[in-house]
Amino acid sequence: MEKMEQGNHRENNVKRPKGGLITMPFIFSNEVCEKLAVVGFNANMISYLTTQLHMPLTKAANTLTNFGGTASLTPLLGAFISDAYTGRFWTITVASIIYQIGMTSLTLSAILPQLRPPPCKGEQVCQQATGGQLAILYASLLLGALGSGGIRPCVVAFGADQFDETDPKQATKTWKYFNWYYFVMGVSILVAVTVLVYIQDNIGWGWGLGIPTIAMFLSIIAFVIGYPLYRHMDPAGSPFTRLLQVSVAAFKKRKLPMVSDPKLLYQNEELDASISVGGKLVHTDQMTFLDKAAVATDGNIVKISQAPNLWRLNTVHRVEELKSVIRMGPIWAAGILLITAYAQQNTFSLQQAKTMDRHLTKSFEIPAGSMSVFTMISMLSTIALYDRILVRIARRFTGLDRGITFLHRMGIGLVISVLATLVAGFVEVKRKQAALAHGLQDKAHAIIPISVFWLVPQYSLHGIAEAFMSIGHLEFFYDQAPESMRSTATALFWTAISVGNYVSTLLVSLVHKFSAKPDGSNWLPDNNLNKGKLEYFYWLITVLQVLNLVYYISCAKFYTYKPIQIHNKHSESEEDGVELASIA
Repeated sequence: MEKMEQGNHRENNVKRPKGGLITMPFIFSNEVCEKLAVVGFNANMISYLTTQLHMPLTKAANTLTNFGGTASLTPLLGAFISDAYTGRFWTITVASIIYQIGMTSLTLSAILPQLRPPPCKGEQVCQQATGGQLAILYASLLLGALGSGGIRPCVVAFGADQFDETDPKQATKTWKYFNWYYFVMGVSILVAVTVLVYIQDNIGWGWGLGIPTIAMFLSIIAFVIGYPLYRHMDPAGSPFTRLLQVSVAAFKKRKLPMVSDPKLLYQNEELDASISVGGKLVHTDQMTFLDKAAVATDGNIVKISQAPNLWRLNTVHRVEELKSVIRMGPIWAAGILLITAYAQQNTFSLQQAKTMDRHLTKSFEIPAGSMSVFTMISMLSTIALYDRILVRIARRFTGLDRGITFLHRMGIGLVISVLATLVAGFVEVKRKQAALAHGLQDKAHAIIPISVFWLVPQYSLHGIAEAFMSIGHLEFFYDQAPESMRSTATALFWTAISVGNYVSTLLVSLVHKFSAKPDGSNWLPDNNLNKGKLEYFYWLITVLQVLNLVYYISCAKFYTYKPIQIHNKHSESEEDGVELASIA
């Protein structure tokens, strides 16, 4: 992938090195505005579709689902284009412009009366949006999904690219970057679910959508202005093609005997130069059947100056790229159930909050949808505490600059997530006992005299779990992915979030179907949560998470870190192979 752009050095005027902390404001501004726009709209989208466009609830829900599904797949497309053809800077820039166009058209539809149906009058049946008005909505959402797909996987990788992993002075800054990237993202989400939602509900959708649209425009300008400061990586062709070439070559040679010494496997540093700028992957003893792709036969022998037919012969570096991707798969899968557990905050936990006393004072009541603020506050607090205190303490025991490895960090997050759903079950028991004690069990919409702050522990534990698991997951993908496909690997992080939400939908559907009884009772009733067994559902997720934790520990125990030889900047020699994760 990636050929580093070097600054021109003159005799008495050496230019400042590219990248570093100075680039962070330009990069973070883009991510902040994207999150303000996405979350600020998504948090209240169902309200916009039903109250402004007068969509039926089911149609609005389906529109939300379709948009969410599309938006979760586009990061893979954006990452592929970035790694294979355009590079991260231009992918982010073009995607931001596409996103800007989508947000602008959406804002115009909220401002201009002719782009939305007339307001409802009295008891009249509301006029639904016309085909043309819906076309503008769908086109805006599609442009937003495409733009988001280019921004999400590339911004985080592009930011990490600004720190040179081979430079000891910058090595420790990479893991700090992931902490502060997630912190900045969390702050922007917190602002979106509070300030922007308030503006949309109380001032108007024109301002509610217009503010993030204007902010997005300014962030594009800021991001482009920073161009001379960035470290740029050139794309090195399709990473998927290389992975497929190794697979095909290994399959064709499956009947060949393996070489006696791995040093006899084919290597070509010139051929791999563009995809091993940060270092060359060295041979590992795992998945040795793939090594046959690097076994040179009489028909594969080529002159040193010539490139081989890569569908028949590959280098050790390319074979190890495929091994690295395969090794990442089980760890990727372990993060799915955490998202499944986390997703319940926006569904059943929200329904719990609606039935509880949410008054802070006699006149002020916390909106049920704002309970996620406690998740964000606990996540942000944990990130700051982890970065400023916990890392320093852990460093004394482990000797690692980052305190603990990302595998340990992810494991801690999974344990805390187990506690979150376990606690949620007991809180639900408490809530139903209060309903029963006050004779409100049969009244679905009655407010039970129990404080909504009983839900704070489960919301807070989910936030703490995310601070450990999600950041560790993101860090893992960037660090362990082949350097030529880091945008694609980052997209896998977003894909895990998507799959986790789909698993939640599947789990809810199955539980609702199989827990139904002839008398109409159900663990997850449609109308009255007081008559359900939501605590059983929470504890089912807890059991699944415990099994997932055992699975994760097994995967982490046998995981082999990406072995790499770092290129020495000051000489042609190379250092011994090291595990980046153990020194970064």
